[in-house]
Amino acid sequence: MPASPIEDYALLSDGRTAALVSRAGAIDWFCAPRLDSASLFGALLGDGEHGHWILRPEDPAATATRRYDGDTFCLVTRWEGADGGVAEVREWMPIAVGASAEDAERTDIIRQIRGVRGTVAFRQELRLRFDYARAVPWVRQTGTAKSPELTATAGPDAVVVRGPALHPHGRSHLGTVGVAAGESVDLTLTWFPSYRPTPAPLDPAACEQGTRGWWREWADRMHEHGPYRDAVRRSKLVLRALTNRETGGIAAAATTSLPEDFGGVRNWDYRYVWLRDAALTLEALLAHGLGVGADSWRDWLVRAVAGDPADLQIMYGLAGERDLLEREMPSLPGYAGSAPVRVGNGAAQQYQADVIGEVMVTLAAARRAGLAESMRSWSLQRMLLHHAEKQLDRPDNGMWEIRGERRFFTHSRVMLWAAFDRGVRAVEEDGETGPAEHWAALRDRLRAEIDERGVRDGRFVQHDATDEVDASLLLIPRTGFCAPDDPRMLATVERIEQTLMSDGLLMRYRTASGVDGLSGTENPFLACSFWLVEQYAVTGRAPEARALMDRLCGLRNDVGLLSEEYDPVGARQAGNTPQAFSHLSLIRAADALAAGRHHRR
Repeated sequence: MPASPIEDYALLSDGRTAALVSRAGAIDWFCAPRLDSASLFGALLGDGEHGHWILRPEDPAATATRRYDGDTFCLVTRWEGADGGVAEVREWMPIAVGASAEDAERTDIIRQIRGVRGTVAFRQELRLRFDYARAVPWVRQTGTAKSPELTATAGPDAVVVRGPALHPHGRSHLGTVGVAAGESVDLTLTWFPSYRPTPAPLDPAACEQGTRGWWREWADRMHEHGPYRDAVRRSKLVLRALTNRETGGIAAAATTSLPEDFGGVRNWDYRYVWLRDAALTLEALLAHGLGVGADSWRDWLVRAVAGDPADLQIMYGLAGERDLLEREMPSLPGYAGSAPVRVGNGAAQQYQADVIGEVMVTLAAARRAGLAESMRSWSLQRMLLHHAEKQLDRPDNGMWEIRGERRFFTHSRVMLWAAFDRGVRAVEEDGETGPAEHWAALRDRLRAEIDERGVRDGRFVQHDATDEVDASLLLIPRTGFCAPDDPRMLATVERIEQTLMSDGLLMRYRTASGVDGLSGTENPFLACSFWLVEQYAVTGRAPEARALMDRLCGLRNDVGLLSEEYDPVGARQAGNTPQAFSHLSLIRAADALAAGRHHRR
């Protein structure tokens, strides 16, 4: 059975890794112990043969409705059978804060069936495929008749599954269990290193209470109002779920290789920390008073970037790893036949000039929010500005990770301007030490260059050798380079509307221009449409801003998640999911609309 539509997946998270659960009750994607580890269930990028764990009523006519248990990632699925029987499946990944070193090495998924009305018979199908479906594990019955248990081992990975009995069927295991009203049945899966002893069983009730408490303690810091309150709250929770609670690294998404172009080759691994995405995520959280963790992200940054600034990468592993070698994984045929499946990301070796600007802008926002500079953090920023100066005359790959010819992208040049601007302001306004006059001269040089080479026919252009536009130009006013209602910006927006709109949603750029060096096309990029909402909201186009925002929020799935892109023709989500960029852009768009309402009052 092929994978479900992307929008059918809900996220389970323990702040280290995640699992994707379909509306049909199948966990089709799960990597352990981190998001960027190899998969144990890989049906998302193939079919059931590549690993999944199905738990659903035997009645094929049973229908499901889902929700998260408040501000958590504890998923509740209510199943109603044709005969009137009702049961709920509650599933979560326990968060064991302060656990022993041995317990910290395990990763658990708990699925609990609770009978509500009548009796509902459930079926299980477990098919484990380790190492991106390259390893079929050795599975053996290790429990007793009273306490059934399966243990699966392959190489460094081991899994123990506890709950109702499972019996071998080919290269999978099947089982059934009936639940009557008032009864509950617990099913648990625990990953652990194969060279460690099998972990002890968990107490599901205590785990659920502790996990709910962890999420709610963080969520209690959120204070939203207005028509987009629920969407903003869930988006913040998604950003927290994608942040590794141990290292501070913020992943761009929970998945790899979900296609931007169904059936095409635009399939990338997003389970890593892009400095740009992480900086923008932190900036959005800081704007909402959620600066707890800002220091841990800054410490992560200092560790990751440590060393020669010439070795700076635009992305790293979740703990700051540098080796993200991109390779193809033929053991997985790809989502809906979209091959190749990629692990690692070659963009790690690209030069993207805007990244230093994003980091400098975010660290400036952290100072404004009250996070004092440490000796190492300000030294890091001076080092980054020195590196930016040395690269000033070097074309780059741009924020869209162009794999074609490097260019002088206008957005990149503006972000370099912003980097030196924040350096100057840190000295002049915050009392830091540094060559402010020299940085100011470089800032002025960049402004003159952008005004001369980045503007054509009264509007900003994608790069200095074209009259094309791209959606990154919508970010220029955020930096302070110009006002949102600058005539050049208004002309740019008009051109973007004319050339990049697809059924009312915004493309990143025209793939037909050939600038990205890739075959095929892609769907509208959701973050870009949120940027347009923001631009509309701050330039007196509030009705259009609200209409677009309403449409975009309507593209979230039933539990509030957004992927990277949206296919308006097929009416389906596309690209990796859930996507941090989409959710942080939703937050900023809602902020812009709220600011507009406040201003009108």
